[in-house]
Amino acid sequence: MNKTQAKAFLLAGLGFLGAMVQRATADEWNQRTTFTFSGPVEIPGRVLPAGTYVFKLADSSSDRNIVQVFGKNEKNLYGTFLSIPDQRLRPAGKPIITFDERAAGSPEAVRAWFYPGDNFGHQFVYPKDKAVSLAKANNTPVASMPNELAVNITKPSATVNEPHVVAMRMAPLKAQMPTQEELDIADVFAADSLATDQPSLPAELPKTSSPLPLIGLVGLLSLSVALGLRLAGAKAK
Repeated sequence: MNKTQAKAFLLAGLGFLGAMVQRATADEWNQRTTFTFSGPVEIPGRVLPAGTYVFKLADSSSDRNIVQVFGKNEKNLYGTFLSIPDQRLRPAGKPIITFDERAAGSPEAVRAWFYPGDNFGHQFVYPKDKAVSLAKANNTPVASMPNELAVNITKPSATVNEPHVVAMRMAPLKAQMPTQEELDIADVFAADSLATDQPSLPAELPKTSSPLPLIGLVGLLSLSVALGLRLAGAKAK
């Protein structure tokens, strides 16, 4: 191994490690999670047939409450959804989806999605009519948005700045009660839970873990290169 080859080896190794860290960081940033449903499930605006789907946060540093659902290969976008934070007492060690019950023969409706290790998940906001029926059936409040914005959910959304997504983000959200009463969402769901700057929903790319393992790997690569250079020098003599 000559000096040029050794340097190339080191750069390639560092590039590989950088790619590994970036992939892990990206998954934590958008909370990409894959779920497989054995039967149909309902999400705001549509029913998903049995199959595999990818849930993740939209790419936005200012609004961490926009959820997108894709098909298995992430080629088909099934919807862009509003959500509000939903808190658990203990973070789960695996992805979790909670459901609202429906009448017999109807698909279960997704209530919230939790990323592993987070206390705060994402509770879906349903169009008002659907939220009213879910609140009554489950005897629990359901977050709602105006019915007329339901069509915005399934429109193609390249970014969160698309006009139909902005319209949803600006919409007044309400809480539909089991008694069919409609209240301001902050009066029902804890005001601190509705903040967009929750610690578990970072505003910038987080560090995925301690840098010590990476430093150790870089050290091993450097040692390998040093030994290679030493051997190359010895052969040259």
